[in-house]
Amino acid sequence: MQRFPILILKFCEQEGPGYISEFLQENSLPFIIKMIHQASDVPESINKFSGLILMGGAMSANDQLDWIPFVLNLIKQTYEHDKPLLGHCLGGQLISKSLGVKIKKNKALEIGWFKVQVCNTSKKQKENAQNWLGKVNQFEAFHWHGETFELPKHATLLLTNNNCQNQAYSIRKHLVFQCHIEMNEDLISSWCNSGQDELNMHEQINSVQSSRQIKENFTQKCSKLNEVAKIAYGNWIKGL
Repeated sequence: MQRFPILILKFCEQEGPGYISEFLQENSLPFIIKMIHQASDVPESINKFSGLILMGGAMSANDQLDWIPFVLNLIKQTYEHDKPLLGHCLGGQLISKSLGVKIKKNKALEIGWFKVQVCNTSKKQKENAQNWLGKVNQFEAFHWHGETFELPKHATLLLTNNNCQNQAYSIRKHLVFQCHIEMNEDLISSWCNSGQDELNMHEQINSVQSSRQIKENFTQKCSKLNEVAKIAYGNWIKGL
């Protein structure tokens, strides 16, 4: 039986799937990458796809862009058909907005490599963390965001840190990140180049690293991040 491909939505040219495409190829899972420029770029139905992955972007989920309502509708379809959703940064905010919660300004602009902690305060959180991340307790994730999402109904918080309370959550087979776990060296180099003005503008903020700091040992950092992503994505594809 032929498997339907996973649909990956891109919202900025430089914010591609990164390690995700490598992971899916290694697991022989077909996927289609769709760049969204306007409403007509958004597929009307999720029926011919097995899951939906949403990447990041420089815009806000609250912006008055013609394609956002169509993406939100596609997310709702995916959720209602119980096909797995996976969101990163803007993608995670779009999923959250489609589930009825607010996207708001975060208490801090967060750019660079900062550790996130796995939430395991309650029994539910411990079980959830084990299901998604195994024995991982904390790791250094990549961040580039000024906004964040609230937690939707039935969500279980998965990751947090001092810069941003809601770094990741899950609902059943759906996994949503504020941080970026999909990064590779090419993506980081591209983002540093395109975002250099923003980095310079906010260089005095403690939660914003310079391009030099971001690229320091980034080969090793990406490799370690990919190990965590492999665990999370490996559990996510079980829902396909």
